[in-house]
Amino acid sequence: MTNRAFFLDRDGVINIDHGYVCHPEQFDFVPGVFEACKKIIEQGYLIVVVTNQAGIGRGYYTEDEFLALTAWMKQEFARRQITIADVRFCPHHATHGQGKYLKDCENRKPNPGMLIAAAEEHQIDLSRSVMVGDKTSDMEAGQRAGISALYKVAEEHTDTIEQAEWVNCHRLVDVVAHYFAIATE
Repeated sequence: MTNRAFFLDRDGVINIDHGYVCHPEQFDFVPGVFEACKKIIEQGYLIVVVTNQAGIGRGYYTEDEFLALTAWMKQEFARRQITIADVRFCPHHATHGQGKYLKDCENRKPNPGMLIAAAEEHQIDLSRSVMVGDKTSDMEAGQRAGISALYKVAEEHTDTIEQAEWVNCHRLVDVVAHYFAIATE
């Protein structure tokens, strides 16, 4: 495994989480996200998006709508010379999914399935990679996958017991500044 990656949750890290976002007009990029991703690429890391998409399983939008939004999002990054190496998503939900989406899936965070599959496909060394998310389930997925650099982003942090297991930051741009500052020490 030769590559390193930043695994990014989508809603709350890349875009403002308005709840069940499925169309470009609902998608507002978090301030500083492009600047942060350029720095990630410049430092030799891949960018892999790993996102739970229970809105598909709940019937709020379709996989095709999600894939169209993903293509648009990747194009917005590409317009800025930023390559998203992979986007992994889990449409399932163990209790609220409908039909084929009603299942407890190894890919739904906090399970590490999406991260492990991406690591295998892209030859990523998880122990030298970074997980950035806005929920405890993102941090747990990173831990279970063997990622030691865990960053949780949020406007306000209310974590208590497990807070010491990851670094709290305001936005992705703050994560990148912190991570690469300590990497050069």
